[in-house]
Amino acid sequence: MRYFITLSYDGTAYHGWQIQPNAPSVEETIERALSTVLRRDVDIVGAGRTDTGVSASMMVAHFDFEAVADSSDWCSQLCYKLNKILPRDIAVHKVEPVGDEMHARFSAKSRTYHYFIHLQKDPFLRHYSWKVPYNELDFDRMNEAAKVIMEYTDFTSFSKTNTDTKTNDCKITRAEWKPVRTSSLTGETDQWVFEITANRFLRNMVRAIVGTLLEVGRGRLTVDDVRRIIEKKDRCSAGESVPGNALFLVDIEY
Repeated sequence: MRYFITLSYDGTAYHGWQIQPNAPSVEETIERALSTVLRRDVDIVGAGRTDTGVSASMMVAHFDFEAVADSSDWCSQLCYKLNKILPRDIAVHKVEPVGDEMHARFSAKSRTYHYFIHLQKDPFLRHYSWKVPYNELDFDRMNEAAKVIMEYTDFTSFSKTNTDTKTNDCKITRAEWKPVRTSSLTGETDQWVFEITANRFLRNMVRAIVGTLLEVGRGRLTVDDVRRIIEKKDRCSAGESVPGNALFLVDIEY
């Protein structure tokens, strides 16, 4: 029987989702807890592979285990027991049986990420939002460039090199900067979020896109430059990757 686990986690203490040889990962932590509760080794498969320091307000993973008579009560109890032994930075919200053909990664139709930035120094935002080192940004121009990105499918220029992916094609259906918070002191928007949805993402892709769009906002790149960067298919031509602590996986649709 296949089961889906819906969870969230603060990625600060982990070297990403995927199991690493000599570093803590979210996947390993959940597998260890699940194996302890079920008293046998259990492997899980996540819907994606978030990078070091990246968090998820929604992640889905699946595992296979024998069918039980009262699956509703068993899933509820499993959820409770997992939360008892998992660290405080990982929370399981739901365990549910699904069809054997369902796959946490390959059955997902879309994923949505949020990247948060703030323009003024704020001690209460620093852990989960990036204070950009420049205050003047043209968000209208950045959104023009974001629309250009949605016209393409090959995102080699925004992907980490030497990965094991067979294709760098992704279908982006949403890419937009939105205001989050208005400063009570200045009356101006001082925190923004970049929202992006696609059928799949490459390693480092969102952070590289954000870094490139910020260069547009600073006036160092034009919208046409973004076109040339994508068409060049060269990671070195795009902007620098922004820090991972401000990136969140927020939604997965099946």
